[in-house]
Amino acid sequence: MAATAQNGWNGISRRRVPRFRAQAPVDVTVFRSGAPDTVPGRSLNVCERGVAAILAGELTPGETVRVDVTLSPDSEPLQAMATVRYQDKLRCGFEFASMSPELKLAIRDWTKELKPEAEASTGPSPSPKLAVKPVSTKETVETTRSGRSGGPRKTLSRNSWLALLAVVAIVTLVFWWRWNQQWHEFESSLGISRNDSTAQPQLQVPTAVMQKLLAHKVEPVYPDEARKTNLEGVIALDIVVSKEGSVVSMRPLNGPDVLARAAMDALRWWKFSPYRVNGEPVSVETTMAVEFKR
Repeated sequence: MAATAQNGWNGISRRRVPRFRAQAPVDVTVFRSGAPDTVPGRSLNVCERGVAAILAGELTPGETVRVDVTLSPDSEPLQAMATVRYQDKLRCGFEFASMSPELKLAIRDWTKELKPEAEASTGPSPSPKLAVKPVSTKETVETTRSGRSGGPRKTLSRNSWLALLAVVAIVTLVFWWRWNQQWHEFESSLGISRNDSTAQPQLQVPTAVMQKLLAHKVEPVYPDEARKTNLEGVIALDIVVSKEGSVVSMRPLNGPDVLARAAMDALRWWKFSPYRVNGEPVSVETTMAVEFKR
């Protein structure tokens, strides 16, 4: 975890111990005004010094919280006091304030079979590439004549290499076209347009503020496909709320497609009281989270 409190660190990495990718249930308890408030979420990575997670609510950097992480269904939740080191929308990083020997041993045992998570890149994600198995430029053809093995070697010609490259290019183009078409069909089925002029927000509002303005909420339907595979998680979405309080645009920030689709199907029916500036309603952008748990 980062050594200082911040929102969205993009500088040179200051990791002191390796992180391991971990999709595990997390409950964060924060004490405010003397009363405990528990925020559920899902871990993104974990190490001996802390944990990063996406939560169904916002925290403040510098707050002291209790973190409960369930690393496996057969184990008891690991509990540790921690400090919120950064908060970016619904993504939070926690540094353990105190680590018992048992907690350190449990994390080491759990991560020893995993590969450390690679350093995050601040640039755009690379485009998916098709893996092409290297082909030797020469191949040996064995022929049998009069009961004896052996024969001449045949070398792939330049035309054969050009034909192979052409096939790879065609497969890549078809893959990209199908992926792009399916994504547009997915957005069209939800009736959401990213270029809709009514979806241009005038202001960005914190999640906690918009939750107080939520007037009508529709709970998401747990997809059968996710239920069969015991798929759980917290889906965070960027949404734009119109002057009238309707959700006019949304974009999932994480999670599998099957849960993201179910979350969007529910949020499109949510209704908010208009957010007002100097008494006038304005369209705003905010972040909301939907939890899927069996």
